[in-house]
Amino acid sequence: MKKVLLASAVSMALAGVAHADEHSGTYAFDTKGTHQFITFKISHLGYSWLYGRFNDFDGQFVYDAENPENSSVNVTIDTRSVDSNHAERDKHLRSEDFLYVDEFSQATFKSKRVVVNDEGEADIIGDLTLRGVTKEVTLDAEMVGHGADPWGGYRMGFEAETELRLKDFGIPMDLGKAAETVEMIISVEGVRQ
Repeated sequence: MKKVLLASAVSMALAGVAHADEHSGTYAFDTKGTHQFITFKISHLGYSWLYGRFNDFDGQFVYDAENPENSSVNVTIDTRSVDSNHAERDKHLRSEDFLYVDEFSQATFKSKRVVVNDEGEADIIGDLTLRGVTKEVTLDAEMVGHGADPWGGYRMGFEAETELRLKDFGIPMDLGKAAETVEMIISVEGVRQ
């Protein structure tokens, strides 16, 4: 996972905007329009890449434009919704060898702090709980954009990446050295509440 969950951060790109606080607020993920994706990529035996995604997840982020380090994000993922475009493989991914969804049907991410750099990008540091194991991870996040939508609302989007070691989260399946880590990409559009 290369930066999961997105959110909070990167508002330095907006520094210099006259009314920076106009886009501060709490944003709910756009689950209705499904303008959000959590995808992953892992090596298959070192010969090719296997791609997949989680179809069902929800969350929100709080964005503080004047003090982006005060921003935050919370995400809940339905691990049963894993989709690698192959039914038998998905059944295996849901098994005890990998996600063990019968026992752990949800994964969560809760940010603890946000660190913004001079380029307006951010590290979102938080706790990821997956397969019953909680570990601190860092999401490399970048604001995609923000503004009014055609329906009278206000939207903001982020993309984030991170990389996870399978063994760190108790995943017992050994797919070889090339597949010890999985890259995660999260793209989220939030609607201000």
